[in-house]
Amino acid sequence: MTWPSLPLEEWKDTCATLHMWTQVVGKIRLAQTPLVNHWWNVPLYVSARGLTTTAMPHGDRFFEMEFDFAEHELVTKSSDGEIAVIRLEPKSVATFYAETMNMLRELGLQVQIWTMPVEIQDPIPFDQDEQHASYDPEYAGRFWEVLRASDKVMQEFRSRFIGKSSPVHFFWGSFDLAVTRFSGRPAPARPDADLITREAYSHEVISHGWWPGQGPLGKPAFYSYTAPAPEGLKAAALRPDKAFWSNELSEFLLYYDDVRTAVNPNEALMEFLESTYEAGANLAKWDRASLER
Repeated sequence: MTWPSLPLEEWKDTCATLHMWTQVVGKIRLAQTPLVNHWWNVPLYVSARGLTTTAMPHGDRFFEMEFDFAEHELVTKSSDGEIAVIRLEPKSVATFYAETMNMLRELGLQVQIWTMPVEIQDPIPFDQDEQHASYDPEYAGRFWEVLRASDKVMQEFRSRFIGKSSPVHFFWGSFDLAVTRFSGRPAPARPDADLITREAYSHEVISHGWWPGQGPLGKPAFYSYTAPAPEGLKAAALRPDKAFWSNELSEFLLYYDDVRTAVNPNEALMEFLESTYEAGANLAKWDRASLER
């Protein structure tokens, strides 16, 4: 498993475009699946070729959509044997949206989605977005390699916890790969929270993930946060040494390059996942004896 270089500056336009493309497909999954606690019905999943919706019901049929970052295609397969493909190449979000919805109609899959992107600044409706139109297959492939390498370690980390835990999944809104552990206790209500936040943080959580670094961070990083955050969390001792508390983001960070260039990247990432979990769980007084193997 490789950990390739992925500086955001070198693929930021492709990243922004791919973010919108995954939102189009993610909203199709949202439209076709029943609500699962904490919005677990909406993410995509790392697959052998890229990112997949997994199978979704449509009447008596099922269909699946997969971003194939090996062949650079969006592939849609239905349970009755139909297959349709859209090339992943430089094209606007508006074009990608039109091609995707037309592909579904040709397969007899009538789906309607809300066309406004979420969790970004200055959103442009998918069918009007001519601004984001970049696709570099080299960096899309590297992005997939990072997801695969990260997913492998995060799956192992998840397996050590026997309490309630999310799958390792890719949230297309925030564009990050994440896994979340739960104490089993309800969390205090957030007075100003919107519907999405209320559902996501209805219970105590410790969440870990990786994202490419859009926004003020500007570089890819692994993160961890405990919600609600217990007193003293920011001062907790962490492993490896390059992990740190970000006052700006109010969470723990470990830059991706510090994992990628470590003597053993898998071990460095696992140390970050375990030490940040331990910090949050101990300070929040989780019943670790009953939650862990």
